[in-house]
Amino acid sequence: MTLAVSPELLALRAKLFRGLADPSRLAILEALRDGPRTVGDLAAHVGLQQPNVSNHLSCLRECGLVSSAQQGRYVHYRLSDGRITTLLGLADALVAEVARGVYACTRYAETDTPQVEGGLS
Repeated sequence: MTLAVSPELLALRAKLFRGLADPSRLAILEALRDGPRTVGDLAAHVGLQQPNVSNHLSCLRECGLVSSAQQGRYVHYRLSDGRITTLLGLADALVAEVARGVYACTRYAETDTPQVEGGLS
């Protein structure tokens, strides 16, 4: 038997997944799976301009997915919770199982997918 989920919890889940729905933000989270990085490191790794990366990091930080720490002249960003790595891994496994359906889905277009260096592993 499944318990009813409150509308508030559903709204929060939807907000979380909207934050994860941007390919650039996902690329940044993927890059942070390997450990802390500066904005410059992230920009070079994901193939985006620094101001764009900074904007996405601001969003991710406000949503609680990324934390930052000043170290000398640089700010280092890291995943705020190890479960984010788990979530990304589960998404990879799920996509591997249902890839045909996800690929064929016409409701969500890939109009703004960035060219990410090294792919989204």
